[in-house]
Amino acid sequence: MSFASRPPPPSPPSADGHGFASELRGRLLYIEDDLVNVAAVEGLLQAHPGVELVHAATGLDGVRLARSLRPDFVLLDMHLPDIGGLDVVRQLNTDIAERGLRLTILTSDSLSMDIIKAMSLGAFEYWVKPLDARVFEGGLRRALTGRTPDPARTLQMHR
Repeated sequence: MSFASRPPPPSPPSADGHGFASELRGRLLYIEDDLVNVAAVEGLLQAHPGVELVHAATGLDGVRLARSLRPDFVLLDMHLPDIGGLDVVRQLNTDIAERGLRLTILTSDSLSMDIIKAMSLGAFEYWVKPLDARVFEGGLRRALTGRTPDPARTLQMHR
């Protein structure tokens, strides 16, 4: 088992003077085997002390933690050392459908069949690495506040 948790402080102050950072609260599970990427997300979360980060280094640990901890948001790397990200999405499909788990794919791949399949199984959004701070900020806010996904980060066809 490989996971780490950073608990939020009890009452976070506003980080930006407008009250935005302090309003975000929740638990984010990041399933990622590359510790550099984990450190980058930890850095981005410094602006959101009300968000607890839990890390799993393998897909199987991630599935287990998603079921036991019931995070508000899962950020999932598609290339893991034990099982692929698509298999993680398949195993969490019931959680996505029944309890509205927000799961976002984070990948260095351009649009692939696995991304298309994961999105069809209920993934919330997909983001491309390297992770852009604005994409992270907007996606985190949408996931934790119950907003709809950004159409630019989904496979919705525009008419």
